[in-house]
Amino acid sequence: MASVLFPLAKRTVARNPTRTIISRLAGSTVHPPIATSSPIVRVPFHTSDQSPSLYESRHPYLSNDLSRSFRSSSTWNWSKPKPKSTASEVDVDKNATTNSNTKDKNSNDEHQSIISQVSTLHSSVMPLNTSLRGPLAKNSDRGTSLPFVFLVGNHSSGKSSFINYVLGRSVQTAGVAPTDDCFTVIAPGPKDVDQDGPALVGDPDIGFEGLRQFGPTLIHHAQLKVREGIKTQNFMMVDSPGMIDSPVSSGGMSMGFSIGRSLTDSSPSSSTAHAVMDRGYDFQGVVRWFAERADVVLLFFDPDKPGTTGETLSILLHSLGGMDHKLLIVLNKADQFKKIHDFARAYGSLCWNLSKVIPRKDLPRIFTMCLPIKRDDSSSGEAINTSAQEALDQRALADLHQTRDDVVAEVMKAPKRRIDNVITNLHDSVHLLLMHAVVAEDVRSRYSKRQWENRIQEFSSLFAGVGLAALGIHFSVPPQFTGGVVAATVLGVGGLRWFNSSKLKDVEEQLLSVEELSASFQRTHPREVSEADEFYASVWQRVRDPLRLSLWRTGLADFPAVKKADIQGLQRILDEEIPRLRRLASPSHHGSRKSE
Repeated sequence: MASVLFPLAKRTVARNPTRTIISRLAGSTVHPPIATSSPIVRVPFHTSDQSPSLYESRHPYLSNDLSRSFRSSSTWNWSKPKPKSTASEVDVDKNATTNSNTKDKNSNDEHQSIISQVSTLHSSVMPLNTSLRGPLAKNSDRGTSLPFVFLVGNHSSGKSSFINYVLGRSVQTAGVAPTDDCFTVIAPGPKDVDQDGPALVGDPDIGFEGLRQFGPTLIHHAQLKVREGIKTQNFMMVDSPGMIDSPVSSGGMSMGFSIGRSLTDSSPSSSTAHAVMDRGYDFQGVVRWFAERADVVLLFFDPDKPGTTGETLSILLHSLGGMDHKLLIVLNKADQFKKIHDFARAYGSLCWNLSKVIPRKDLPRIFTMCLPIKRDDSSSGEAINTSAQEALDQRALADLHQTRDDVVAEVMKAPKRRIDNVITNLHDSVHLLLMHAVVAEDVRSRYSKRQWENRIQEFSSLFAGVGLAALGIHFSVPPQFTGGVVAATVLGVGGLRWFNSSKLKDVEEQLLSVEELSASFQRTHPREVSEADEFYASVWQRVRDPLRLSLWRTGLADFPAVKKADIQGLQRILDEEIPRLRRLASPSHHGSRKSE
């Protein structure tokens, strides 16, 4: 790719290749070389921050701070002795280090306090969710022991290679063909340990016991890898099986739960039937379970299949919807293109396919990147030419490397994002449960009102018959008349009760229709509907079908009433507790009320 995009790579190196290449790259006067035995160290460092030095191209593991100090004018000459620090300077450094450690410790304690408060609030709403058969999943208030990054995408798209690159050691097996069919949790630890799926799900502390709901097939296709000496000491990474289209799943875009289905078709068994036929478990549901709890989600594509895998697009549509704030779309292996036209076709194809499942005009950012390739020098005589070629390749692929660094930086932010994500999850959960409770109470109260009207009719008929019979007895009416009144009363009340019961079934079916549920939503949220609030509309789209199914399974006659205090408690969390937690988690800025 470098030779196509930058014809400079094909030019012949001049007689003095080192000085010529550096002059072209740096655009500045070359300083005299430093006397040393290494041919690479002899190459001087240029002062521009725009182009990488040959030393950096040969040693990509150097940190930015270290390479920046090498490029500074005061440190480029290594023969200059470093001045000794005085006692006062040492004391200042110690004090600065102590203050920094104290500040970090206080920050970590504050973060743990926020997470603990969020967990307490989340646990407080779970009994109401259980009572109302709410939309919150079981154990959704229990997070994982560490933040984690979730990777999903096509097979051979570079997920495993990226994990190995971030971890700093080879943990996952990478290859062109599908190499793994398991969900792999990679966690830091004191020594290397591998555990199977039952041990992972059965561990009460790590936080993945919720996977048990997806059945034994998934449990046996999950594993835990604990590794020592990895760079990610404060968060985990989760790798997923590569997505492949098969003849069975050729219609992958139509899989999943459909809002317009009837109640019979929307049962869990029918909604996951296709997934069970594909992998033996609900793959879309599992991906959504991981994505909801992840702090960063990476969706990988590759040049060979740039968005053309139907299962990948189906996952983006059904499992990753509503997670734009933590979703990164990555086009990996961009250095494999031989021509710029091939890159344009692949990028355009990916954008075209994404536009089919993203219901908006503008597409999200696509991180086009590549991973570094290790190269071995074949001969020492060509070391200078090889290093010069690598420097030119680094210039040609600078954007790809910079994008890769951006993705890695987002991955490394996972622990910091955990605070915002748990608060966001609490906010989202309380909104879902509040709307579920309010609309359910409206539907139940309307059904209860109709039920009481029928009961009043029945009791009125019964009292009327009993009253006539009592009058007949009081005025010594012939017993045939009194007996006829009693018989007519019993038959009338029984017939009226049967009629009302059949009508109540019709009323229940009508109240549970999509149209009537939408009408209940409009009655309970008139201001939001009049203002065309898109947020509440999106929440209602997520609540409607689970609410309908819960009411249908429980029955409106047996559905529990929602207390006013429960509604007020949920509203208090939204209006008071969550803003308070946001202030605690947000950085100090002008206009901030954090210190209040």
